[in-house]
Amino acid sequence: MLSWFADLLPVGSGAPAFLLPDQQGDVFVLNLNRNKNIVLVFYPADNTPVCTAQLCEMRDNWQKVRDKGALIVGINPGAADSHGGFRKKHDLPFPLLVDNGKRVAKMYHCDGIVVRRTVYVVGRDGKILFAKRGKPAVDEILAAIPEAAAK
Repeated sequence: MLSWFADLLPVGSGAPAFLLPDQQGDVFVLNLNRNKNIVLVFYPADNTPVCTAQLCEMRDNWQKVRDKGALIVGINPGAADSHGGFRKKHDLPFPLLVDNGKRVAKMYHCDGIVVRRTVYVVGRDGKILFAKRGKPAVDEILAAIPEAAAK
């Protein structure tokens, strides 16, 4: 229960490595995405009003995030079939990861009675660039993501 009150992982610290399956069973490995900035959206549940609004805002800004060379992943302990239905219903272009047992939520200090709504941005170097509880504005998240390298 103490982790419910845990502070966020500090900006500048290394992001804990993890691998989790997505809604289709494909495995997402954080360390294999070091060439991208990763927006980790920890959210309590599929198909709830605030979670739906938050993830739909991410969907609506998907191209802006991609233009910055970033990838979004949603994370919660819900089942793959729930994630799949939620993703399809709201046309979410990013994976929803299944954190069975809230193992990754614990590593990122987002666990408790429910997963605490939290957004982290992990930089290309594996360091945390942004950390905030709640539902930060997409523009605030985008401001934390460095511009993509010239192609």
